[in-house]
Amino acid sequence: MMRPGSSPTCSPGSTERAGRDVVTAPTPDAFRAAMSQFASGVTVASTVLDGIDHAMTASAFTSVSLDPPLVLVCVEKSTRFHHAITMTRRWGVSVLGHEQVDVARWLATRGRPLAGQLDGVPHRRGERTGVALVEDALCWVECRTWQSCAGGDHTIVVGEVLGLDVHREASLPLLYFRGGFTDLIAPEATTPSVVRAARPAG
Repeated sequence: MMRPGSSPTCSPGSTERAGRDVVTAPTPDAFRAAMSQFASGVTVASTVLDGIDHAMTASAFTSVSLDPPLVLVCVEKSTRFHHAITMTRRWGVSVLGHEQVDVARWLATRGRPLAGQLDGVPHRRGERTGVALVEDALCWVECRTWQSCAGGDHTIVVGEVLGLDVHREASLPLLYFRGGFTDLIAPEATTPSVVRAARPAG
């Protein structure tokens, strides 16, 4: 049984199955294309290190457990955010609504300046962590790192939920699908209106 704060190593399972051929490993492009068919919500993960806000757009976010309440976010190891969340172990997640595509696009832009990156993003401070939480999001979750796990070029960061809040007048969710941002399709619509944007870091 893993203890809070531990850093396990995830061992990949065997690719061999009885009665089946071993499947050739997919290319990065093929893998990315296949995974783009899975529509996911869009979030902003945030933390603060030495008084400086760090934030990133992430689609690799999900709930894990009810007891204790756990969520996870996947963070690319080569990013500034990875170093920050590893050091602070306190972070937040804002689940974006469909009108917040500009926020998602901006915080998915690689190479953007670190200082002042949230100046144009309405936000408030989380009561339990002090991290920046995006205003008018659908909901907010504040966490402390419970454990982390190596996941290839990402780290899977599992967080124990310290507090949460839900927007009382929430809009429809922002989605990430086929390499772009979109929203829920109206019943009479036939195709989604996808806004092409930078790939979320998560």
